[in-house]
Amino acid sequence: MGRAARRRWTAVVLVAVVSAGACSDGSAVKVGAGPVTSAVLSGPRATTSSTTTTTTTTTTTTTTTLPPAGAASGGPVRLVFAGDSNFQGLHGALAADPASVLSDIAPLLRDGDLTLVNFESALGTAGRAQPKEFNFQTPGSALDALRAAGVDAVSMANNHGMDFGPEGLAESLRIEQAATFPVIGVGRNEAEAYAPFRATVRGQRIAVIAANDVFDADLRAGWTAGPDRPGIASAEEDRQDRLVATVREVRRSADTVAVFLHYGTELQTCPNGRQQQLVDLLTAAGADIVVGGHAHRVQGAGFRGPAAVAYGLGNFIFPGRSPGSAETGVLVVTARGRRIDAVEWRPARIRGTTPVPLSGPAADEGRRHMAELRNCAGLAATPPAGAGAAPGRRGGTGGRPCP
Repeated sequence: MGRAARRRWTAVVLVAVVSAGACSDGSAVKVGAGPVTSAVLSGPRATTSSTTTTTTTTTTTTTTTLPPAGAASGGPVRLVFAGDSNFQGLHGALAADPASVLSDIAPLLRDGDLTLVNFESALGTAGRAQPKEFNFQTPGSALDALRAAGVDAVSMANNHGMDFGPEGLAESLRIEQAATFPVIGVGRNEAEAYAPFRATVRGQRIAVIAANDVFDADLRAGWTAGPDRPGIASAEEDRQDRLVATVREVRRSADTVAVFLHYGTELQTCPNGRQQQLVDLLTAAGADIVVGGHAHRVQGAGFRGPAAVAYGLGNFIFPGRSPGSAETGVLVVTARGRRIDAVEWRPARIRGTTPVPLSGPAADEGRRHMAELRNCAGLAATPPAGAGAAPGRRGGTGGRPCP
């Protein structure tokens, strides 16, 4: 888990909501240690616990005063995000000792209060490879490796989440349930796929939604989650209204709202117009943080108005076969409700398939390169004066061609 919570979550079912971090949708709460007082995978999938509850006709009035969403009544929260991960070439290491696979990068992952990674693979062994160029499938022990390294949840809302079809997705969801490890952006229907991961840290209610904007054209219909169809939450133009509505709904009960997207153009180091359009749509709807991946290259991260934006986190647990594909790092966003205080890039380098933090001159060079990427993405290094008071504002540095 992240710095704030280290031990395995235990799932229970809520009957009534009286705590600052809980939801009104009957979500399962996963109770941990430390400043994280509750963590929730919202939606129907979260209520599949075998716990039995009994209600009575006794009426009890409980008065609980919660601050308005976004009011920043608690302490600052450090959210850590990392990029494309599929554990390719690490299956033997996972079988031998999953807890040690990510030992090099674990200190950076554990330095956050909440840490999320883009998991670009199916889980398990079920299903058939789909008719596409690359198909990835990873043992369920990858979740053990991520948990041991300090990761609290992963997104599978990407163009590899259903690489082994509906059967592969069904097994991925079974593995998630057995591991009690939150996986967002996929589900047995669209309600589950769009459901956010929620956590309460230092009195701050955090919600993270995940969605994919880059489906293969011939697989889109079968992969997109529907009212009664398993699949992946879509951010594509014909479904973006559903995503925007989810952000608006979640905004009502969260202090800080983040969206983890899979978007952009592969191998490009500057965002395309669609990425910028999506960021503007989502921040106008109430998102405070929008991060993502897919390009397999690091793209700019910084502020677009008061919102924290990362257009591309690059590869993370992924083969680094060239200087560009081996460039990586973790993004640390410090939030206090709707106010984003800092966006920090901590550089790393992939050796083989796993990331290793950089230090000294190499780390300085990684930060310098991020400053160049931020400039070409039209992002600012710091928030505008008074940021956090007026949602939907825009800003940036104007941008220039990518280096």
